[in-house]
Amino acid sequence: MPTVVNRSLAEKLENAEIDCLISRLAGIKEIKGNPMGVEFQKFESATAFTVKNIPGPAFNTVKGLKKGNEREVERIINFYRKKKIPARFELSPSGTSPDLFANLSKKGFYHHDFHTVLFRSLSSNIQIIKTSISPGITIRELKRHEFGLFADIYTNGFQMPSFLKQSVAENNEVLYDNKDWTFYLAIIENEPAGIGVLFMKNGIATLAAAATLPEFRNRGVQSALISHRINQAYIHGCYLITGQAKFGSVSQNNMEREGLKVAVAYTKSIWIKRDDVA
Repeated sequence: MPTVVNRSLAEKLENAEIDCLISRLAGIKEIKGNPMGVEFQKFESATAFTVKNIPGPAFNTVKGLKKGNEREVERIINFYRKKKIPARFELSPSGTSPDLFANLSKKGFYHHDFHTVLFRSLSSNIQIIKTSISPGITIRELKRHEFGLFADIYTNGFQMPSFLKQSVAENNEVLYDNKDWTFYLAIIENEPAGIGVLFMKNGIATLAAAATLPEFRNRGVQSALISHRINQAYIHGCYLITGQAKFGSVSQNNMEREGLKVAVAYTKSIWIKRDDVA
């Protein structure tokens, strides 16, 4: 029987997302001297995340804000203002209200974008996926000495500047010994082609990150990495797997082909301040 999304399940998926980011950033923060400038703080149900030296919205965002937290919005804005980082709110439909929307709007924020949250139930009678991995693609766990390779694939896959490779490698290697994290390498004809990351906690697995080298795109690498991570989550006793993607993106399509469905999950609204728009 398919799992039906209700408020309780939506909150579990959102909490899994928050747990994943807390775990990642706590690891990065433990690097001597906290060179990335990681800080996160609770504001009732909301968690505000900041990483001063990793610009962009991925790590500088607010998750878990809900109706009833309206009085916390000004404190959260001040938290980001002091750090000279734009505030960004990710709102799940399970916890919003007209009053919360009105409060954000009054503070100068507006609905800027959508982000899709997908999931798949991993029931006890699920069949392990074997057909989704294209011939010629192999998936194995990344080895500790390969985080330089991981960073090369990640930065090239996302067209990031090459000077960021070292920090990407260090910020992920710190999670290598954490039992909740597993890193995977996709190989085509003995050539590294893509990477994928899996986070597992409290029976919920998260497709945490993935990238493919441009020259290996459209060959099934991401589908293979998703399929492999679904299998591993099932083997390790998880009952749900979840992932996120920009609405209507190739990443969302890849997840849906592997059984993760937006139709039974939800779409988050992203709110930013008008003054922060270029």
